[in-house]
Amino acid sequence: MIPKRRDEVLDGGSLYWVIKGSTAVRQVLSDIRPFTDHDGVQRCNLVLEPALIPVAPRPRRPFQGWRYLEPKDAPPDIGQSADGDMPEGLRRELAELGLL
Repeated sequence: MIPKRRDEVLDGGSLYWVIKGSTAVRQVLSDIRPFTDHDGVQRCNLVLEPALIPVAPRPRRPFQGWRYLEPKDAPPDIGQSADGDMPEGLRRELAELGLL
Protein backbone atom coordinates (compact mmCIF):
# COMPACT_ATOMS: atom_id res chain seq x y z
CA MET A 1 0.00 0.00 0.00
CA ILE A 2 1.18 3.52 -0.76
CA PRO A 3 0.27 6.30 1.66
CA LYS A 4 -2.11 8.88 0.24
CA ARG A 5 -0.47 11.58 2.37
CA ARG A 6 3.09 10.70 1.26
CA ASP A 7 4.49 14.25 1.21
CA GLU A 8 3.02 14.99 4.63
CA VAL A 9 4.46 11.79 6.09
CA LEU A 10 7.91 12.55 4.70
CA ASP A 11 7.85 16.03 6.25
CA GLY A 12 9.12 14.84 9.65
CA GLY A 13 6.91 11.74 9.92
CA SER A 14 7.78 8.51 11.67
CA LEU A 15 6.74 4.89 11.61
CA TYR A 16 5.63 3.77 15.08
CA TRP A 17 6.30 0.17 16.04
CA VAL A 18 3.50 -1.57 17.96
CA ILE A 19 4.95 -4.46 19.94
CA LYS A 20 2.87 -6.73 22.18
CA GLY A 21 -0.12 -4.41 21.94
CA SER A 22 1.69 -1.18 22.78
CA THR A 23 3.69 1.49 20.98
CA ALA A 24 7.35 0.98 21.77
CA VAL A 25 9.60 2.93 19.41
CA ARG A 26 9.49 5.08 16.31
CA GLN A 27 11.74 5.43 13.28
CA VAL A 28 11.89 8.54 11.13
CA LEU A 29 10.80 7.94 7.53
CA SER A 30 13.34 9.36 5.11
CA ASP A 31 11.73 8.16 1.86
CA ILE A 32 8.83 6.18 0.43
CA ARG A 33 9.62 4.53 -2.90
CA PRO A 34 6.62 3.25 -4.87
CA PHE A 35 7.00 0.22 -7.13
CA THR A 36 4.83 -2.34 -8.91
CA ASP A 37 5.36 -5.97 -7.91
CA HIS A 38 5.48 -8.94 -10.30
CA ASP A 39 1.66 -9.33 -10.01
CA GLY A 40 1.06 -5.69 -10.99
CA VAL A 41 0.15 -4.59 -7.46
CA GLN A 42 1.24 -1.10 -6.36
CA ARG A 43 3.45 -1.29 -3.26
CA CYS A 44 6.18 0.77 -1.66
CA ASN A 45 9.53 0.42 0.05
CA LEU A 46 9.92 2.39 3.26
CA VAL A 47 13.33 3.93 3.84
CA LEU A 48 13.80 4.39 7.59
CA GLU A 49 16.50 6.11 9.57
CA PRO A 50 18.41 3.44 11.54
CA ALA A 51 17.88 5.06 14.96
CA LEU A 52 15.11 3.61 17.13
CA ILE A 53 13.57 6.32 19.31
CA PRO A 54 11.79 4.97 22.42
CA VAL A 55 8.32 6.43 22.94
CA ALA A 56 5.89 6.38 25.84
CA PRO A 57 3.98 3.11 25.62
CA ARG A 58 0.32 3.40 24.64
CA PRO A 59 -2.09 0.51 24.06
CA ARG A 60 -2.70 -0.19 20.35
CA ARG A 61 -4.54 -2.99 18.66
CA PRO A 62 -2.86 -4.68 15.70
CA PHE A 63 -3.72 -3.13 12.34
CA GLN A 64 -2.72 -3.24 8.71
CA GLY A 65 -2.24 -0.26 6.48
CA TRP A 66 -1.52 3.36 7.19
CA ARG A 67 -2.68 5.19 10.29
CA TYR A 68 -1.96 8.88 10.53
CA LEU A 69 -1.29 10.46 13.91
CA GLU A 70 -1.65 14.16 14.45
CA PRO A 71 1.33 15.48 16.44
CA LYS A 72 -0.90 16.00 19.49
CA ASP A 73 -1.96 12.31 19.34
CA ALA A 74 1.49 10.80 18.84
CA PRO A 75 3.14 9.21 21.90
CA PRO A 76 5.92 11.42 23.24
CA ASP A 77 9.54 10.35 23.00
CA ILE A 78 11.10 9.02 26.16
CA GLY A 79 13.90 11.46 26.92
CA GLN A 80 17.01 11.05 28.94
CA SER A 81 15.05 10.73 32.18
CA ALA A 82 15.53 7.90 34.63
CA ASP A 83 12.98 5.68 32.87
CA GLY A 84 14.62 6.37 29.49
CA ASP A 85 17.66 4.40 30.66
CA MET A 86 15.57 1.55 32.06
CA PRO A 87 15.68 -1.79 30.22
CA GLU A 88 12.71 -2.12 27.87
CA GLY A 89 11.36 -5.29 29.50
CA LEU A 90 11.34 -3.72 32.95
CA ARG A 91 9.77 -0.49 31.68
CA ARG A 92 7.01 -2.45 29.92
CA GLU A 93 6.33 -4.57 33.00
CA LEU A 94 6.12 -1.50 35.27
CA ALA A 95 3.82 0.23 32.76
CA GLU A 96 1.52 -2.82 32.72
CA LEU A 97 1.33 -2.59 36.51
CA GLY A 98 0.42 1.11 36.26
CA LEU A 99 3.64 2.21 37.94
CA LEU A 100 4.93 4.29 35.01
